[in-house]
Amino acid sequence: MINKPSFYKILFLIGLTLELSGQILLAQGNEFVYNLTPIDFAHWSLLLGVTFLIPQVVSFPNKVFSYLGIPIAIIGIVCIIGMCVLDFIWWSQPNQEIRNEFASHLSKFPSIWKPFITIGPKFLNIGIFLLSLNYFKQHKLGVLAITIATLIFLNLIPVPFKLVFGYSITLIGFGFIFLKKNKNVLKQRT
Repeated sequence: MINKPSFYKILFLIGLTLELSGQILLAQGNEFVYNLTPIDFAHWSLLLGVTFLIPQVVSFPNKVFSYLGIPIAIIGIVCIIGMCVLDFIWWSQPNQEIRNEFASHLSKFPSIWKPFITIGPKFLNIGIFLLSLNYFKQHKLGVLAITIATLIFLNLIPVPFKLVFGYSITLIGFGFIFLKKNKNVLKQRT
């Protein structure tokens, strides 16, 4: 009998799917997002997505890459939650002029702007890349996909709609890691 993926791994894959869904909605443009009703589905998708990642992120194996990846991924999750809160405020404003004024005000505070808007969310991608390295021996293809996705997130491989492509490839990579049968386990059982 083959072990089925754990509940946390399934939640993690659902979380990545929600992240991808949110990025697809955001790729439609600000006007589209600001017209979403009755809620900001794009940022709710991102918020729920990172929340679903948490159980697996803190459950990765006790290996050197986890000691680095877990805290970095958690920092990224916190930053994305903060970004979503700010984006909910932007979404709730009645017009673009007020949104621009709010953005201008926040951009004057690097202690808010950098961790929640510009730099912080990248921590999640770097953290889950490091966590994927725990599986390099068993799932090279999945880790390679996540490596490529991370290079896209960091603009080292420039593509249009980088977040959509990055999360798509990350989801595929972790799909290989979490859902593909481990050949060594199968050989030991036969």
